[in-house]
Amino acid sequence: MNRYTIIAVLSFLMFRPGQIHGQELNAKVTVLYSQVSSTVDRKVFQTLQAALNNFINKRKWTTDVFDPQERIDCSFLLNLQSVQDQNVFQATLTVQAARPVYNTTYLSPLINFQDNDFTFRYVEFQPIEFNENRVAGTEPLAANLTAVLAYYVNLILGLDFDSYAPRGGDSYFQKALNIVNSAPDGRGISGWKPFDGQRNRYWLSENFMNSRYTMIHDAYYTYYRQGMDKMYENEKDTREQMMNVLNMLNTVQTATPNLMVIPFFFQGKSDEIIRIFKKSDIQQKQRAAELLQKLDITNAAKYKSELK
Repeated sequence: MNRYTIIAVLSFLMFRPGQIHGQELNAKVTVLYSQVSSTVDRKVFQTLQAALNNFINKRKWTTDVFDPQERIDCSFLLNLQSVQDQNVFQATLTVQAARPVYNTTYLSPLINFQDNDFTFRYVEFQPIEFNENRVAGTEPLAANLTAVLAYYVNLILGLDFDSYAPRGGDSYFQKALNIVNSAPDGRGISGWKPFDGQRNRYWLSENFMNSRYTMIHDAYYTYYRQGMDKMYENEKDTREQMMNVLNMLNTVQTATPNLMVIPFFFQGKSDEIIRIFKKSDIQQKQRAAELLQKLDITNAAKYKSELK
């Protein structure tokens, strides 16, 4: 059952059946360039921003039907930090996406991640193209621009589909892994190889596709469909489901410490999780705080302070 069918069955009030094959993403791409030398024509960055918005929003990424109201809200913040060679930019890319919660106007974060290993070549008006059968293209640094963006688009789709159906995002996680395996390779390009660091595109895809960590996908589905979507009708049951999520993640973490996907799961969710467990009884709140401090080390102090 695809995402569109699931949403129709659930009768989401904010959605209605689509009649045409609409695009999947409601993305906003922003290019920041204040750190780049003033000798570079600023018009180039405005052209780049417009081209990337068109690339992500107008391309058809799936075979599913998406009505305009179903499009996934997401943003890509491309922060250009330096010019390495002529028309070659070093940048960071912050990717965010959210998913509507049933019976509310609230958007729950799906992804909030910053990629610090992004180098690409861009010449004004160059074609912004991506072919999943020829990811590396003909010029590695130019191809890296669309390869990285296509990778995160598929990651967003995988997470979104996972949140509506058990293992619903498998095909998109596989597409992301295919991009990793066929990624551009060359001087200055990093983030695609296991030896490029412990927190990169390679390891994120490896974690999502490794059969040893399939419980991660169960955690995503339980968090959103069994948890957040039930908040309006039964808060107590939602908290029980959220405890199940923490226990699942703890099982994975205990079996294989230091996986990238565990802190990745929690990025952007700490305030939401705290609000959920604030109304718990003492025993549940203490257990949640204990697990959260172990799983989400970045926000450990916040959980300790707020959940007591």
